[in-house]
Amino acid sequence: MASSTNESERRVVEEEEETTHVEDEDTGAQVAPIVRLEEVAVSTGEENELVLLDLKSKLYRFDKEGNQWKERGAGTVKILKHKTNGKIRLVMRQSKTLKICANHLILPGMAVQEHSGNEKSCVWHATDFSDEELKQEFFCIRFGSVENCKAFMRKFEEVADIAETEGKEGDETAELLENQLKIEDGKAKDGGEEVPVAAVDNQPEVERSVTEKVHVAAVENQPKVEDSSTEEVPKEEVVEKPDQSEKKV
Repeated sequence: MASSTNESERRVVEEEEETTHVEDEDTGAQVAPIVRLEEVAVSTGEENELVLLDLKSKLYRFDKEGNQWKERGAGTVKILKHKTNGKIRLVMRQSKTLKICANHLILPGMAVQEHSGNEKSCVWHATDFSDEELKQEFFCIRFGSVENCKAFMRKFEEVADIAETEGKEGDETAELLENQLKIEDGKAKDGGEEVPVAAVDNQPEVERSVTEKVHVAAVENQPKVEDSSTEEVPKEEVVEKPDQSEKKV
């Protein structure tokens, strides 16, 4: 009985060794792939933007219907400034899928504040476009440290202040242009601007009007009238008389 058991165990060990040998054997055959994949450059839309802030975080949005916070994703939040138009926006993508969690402009008047009861979190309102449609959202973002949260809040407020200052300067410029256009329009209705005398004197002579030319031509073509007062008076002939003082001899 014991011999039969040992024999069976020996056979099992031999079969396992044969299986391992077959699996480890390299035939040297090369199989070409059915479909060859080429590397494709993916555009994120951030190529023409400068990175002002880049921090790892977790984003939440407030669900009004459920009256609770819902997680949008964990990844990297960025504050980007466009190189051409100068617009600044906030973008956050999930770390693995790169799906957009938040995408909105930072506009004048926007404010961020610390989330009550958590120094690592802050909240703000924004008009978001992450779902490819504009929606009013109430966001909450949580960082790994208090320092990162404060750095995010400082940069957010700084950008909002810059946008507000640029907006005021733009309004003042637009107002000045509008006033200038009104002044020019008023002058045009009044008959144009007054031209200084010096400017008139320095202008080249203008060709005489047609009526003036006709008048001058008519005067020049009139026949000349002889003036009798200018006629020459014939001189009287002077006859020499003999001198009476001479005596006849």
